[in-house]
Amino acid sequence: MNRETVHRRRWYILGVLNFSLLVVVLDNTILNVALKTIADPEAGLGATQSQLEWAINSYTLVFAGLLFTFGVIGDRLGRKRVLVAGMALFAVASLLSSYAQSPGQLIAARALMGLGGAAIMPQTLSIITNVFEPHERARAIGIWSGAVGLAIAIGPVTGGLLLQHFWWGSVFLINVPVIVLGAVLIALLVPESRNPDPGGLDPAGVLLSIAGLVTLSYGIIQGGERGAWLEPGVLGPIAAGLAVLAAFAWNEARIDHPAFDVRLFRDPRLSAAVAAIALCFFAASGMFFFTGFYLQSVRGLSALQSGAMLLPFAAAQLIFSTRSAAMVHRFGARAVCTAGLLMIAAALATYPLIGVGTGTPLWALGVIFFVQGAGMANVMPPATESVMSALPREKAGAGSALNNTARQVAVAMGVAVLGSALAAIYRDRLAEPLAALPAGARAAAGESIEGAHAVAARLGAAGHGLAGQADAAFVEAMRTTAGGAAVVALLGALVVLKWMPGRAARDTPEPEGTDAASRERAGV
Repeated sequence: MNRETVHRRRWYILGVLNFSLLVVVLDNTILNVALKTIADPEAGLGATQSQLEWAINSYTLVFAGLLFTFGVIGDRLGRKRVLVAGMALFAVASLLSSYAQSPGQLIAARALMGLGGAAIMPQTLSIITNVFEPHERARAIGIWSGAVGLAIAIGPVTGGLLLQHFWWGSVFLINVPVIVLGAVLIALLVPESRNPDPGGLDPAGVLLSIAGLVTLSYGIIQGGERGAWLEPGVLGPIAAGLAVLAAFAWNEARIDHPAFDVRLFRDPRLSAAVAAIALCFFAASGMFFFTGFYLQSVRGLSALQSGAMLLPFAAAQLIFSTRSAAMVHRFGARAVCTAGLLMIAAALATYPLIGVGTGTPLWALGVIFFVQGAGMANVMPPATESVMSALPREKAGAGSALNNTARQVAVAMGVAVLGSALAAIYRDRLAEPLAALPAGARAAAGESIEGAHAVAARLGAAGHGLAGQADAAFVEAMRTTAGGAAVVALLGALVVLKWMPGRAARDTPEPEGTDAASRERAGV
């Protein structure tokens, strides 16, 4: 496909790539709505709080650990080819997830989905970078980010509809027809491209990164599950994980073809942008993990109603993501990103006002979600454009992988840290009411709010008090955790304000090696 044809079709190509992106984002947003059902011993798999965390983190950790490698593989073998292969693998893993018979099988299948997602995500952004000229790239990336908002809107509502009529596995099975249609459109419209001088692979770095992240996450989740952070079974994995990650960083800084090029962080624009992405998603992801439990278990909403409650968040994403390029042009990336992170911090800071039962109107929750979505929509596009514009087009796969690695590691750590903090606070607040229960019931109720409701249901009339106490403990834990997340978002705003360049950055010329001849050699 010649350059002129690609230029004519560039907006259609963007649409197809965004459709492919829906598969990856849709899966996680649907899963958030389905967590309560999966935790149900009768309607689902009876998964505990820690198993639910691993169902999310097995995906995100494999995803994050392999993003950079698949970015390089796409640069080497062809981005279109790797994109289609990743979608096929994602389809197979979705089928396995939908028919999992135990939490362990679901966790393993989700890890395989992370492998497919890692092949898909970096190719979409690197193809966009190669297809669009610099003067249109910011707008295209804004639309790409807006597609995330669309998936956030579609995911929870679709998940709610599916759970209303089918079994929990249908939330994964829905991926298959989306993938088939996406693969056909990719074959027809998307051009092949590759880096004429790709880097080598780094299997040692990939293994070290995954081992370090998994071990660290295991220690953090164990701390939340046990409610004791100073035990050897908690401190040991955390220390080991940090040591492995330190070895990973040392290895990546000294080899020629690293899986994750830490030397890229010498560029302050890139490092500040990556920090903004990471802190933004760390703060937001943990909150979304337990928002579904609050809406369904505490407020008594159905899965469909719970999904509909996230529509304001998605609407804000769609509205503001597509306008971010104009905002950056007028005010500069630093101002827009800082304002976005402050909006996220403000939204999270209002969570302590949320009450138990019907005390907080649902419209007020919708306003909070809208502000949070608007904040994220003003962080992601300018930060992503800062990352991509700091690298030449030939390294678009590496830049895309760097951007998405930061996001996925932040999601994994956010779910692990904030989820574990919430679990520990919840268990501590519920310790006294549970003291009179038998050991088995006490353990089940302390695992999660769904476990407490199941125990309360078995107790009959005597269980009404326990259900109310569990709701109160969960809401108090959510309030405290949200306060910590707000502090993280505020820290992100300070980092961006200090180190991200202002309006002058938009006039920075494209890095050397991105002229027409270079692009022709890259096959675009």
